[in-house]
Amino acid sequence: MSDKVDFKKTLDSYQARRGEFRILEVPSMRYLMIDGQGDPNDSPDFAAAIETLYPVAYKLKFASSRGLGRDYVVPPLEGRWWADDMELFTGARDKTRWSWTLMIMVPSWLTDDMIASVIETVGTKKPPPRLDDLRTATLDEGLCVQTLHLGSFDDEAPVLNRMHEEFIPANDLRMSGHHHEIYFSDFRKVAPAKLRTILRQPVERTHR
Repeated sequence: MSDKVDFKKTLDSYQARRGEFRILEVPSMRYLMIDGQGDPNDSPDFAAAIETLYPVAYKLKFASSRGLGRDYVVPPLEGRWWADDMELFTGARDKTRWSWTLMIMVPSWLTDDMIASVIETVGTKKPPPRLDDLRTATLDEGLCVQTLHLGSFDDEAPVLNRMHEEFIPANDLRMSGHHHEIYFSDFRKVAPAKLRTILRQPVERTHR
């Protein structure tokens, strides 16, 4: 059996440093996804999405290890966030008006048939609450800016302001996609001050 792959260490798109904005090309990747709306702190759908994604992600890992001899560390939970007005992110932060997609990356060597089989297996005994809402999709973000945030999610606003209002325009870029977060810490268990989160913004080059 091959060594266990840890995508947090092998993929450049999972690398970021605190206090540093980095421009990079993010490769096309496939994800398990569940969509929702509202404040993640008190949304039953948000908690249910997490409770659904992880069982499927771990079953896929076991199926890959046993069936293909390719073991890997389950990738981190990720989320895409947006609102009609981006001021709701960096200013008022009215979470009740946020939309989101929670995601876990799927290794490229897993086939659609294998994923479908695993999802069916997960649903046979005690199906997780939002299994019917689960989908797989490929995300092609391309050119992005990202940084590592250490601390509470509520302290992200100043970092995002610098990214959106200073770094991105200063580098002849403009925002072109949804705000993206990668959670290296389990926010259900880790103290807010110790959370490690990649903050990513897809961008495109301006033509001047």
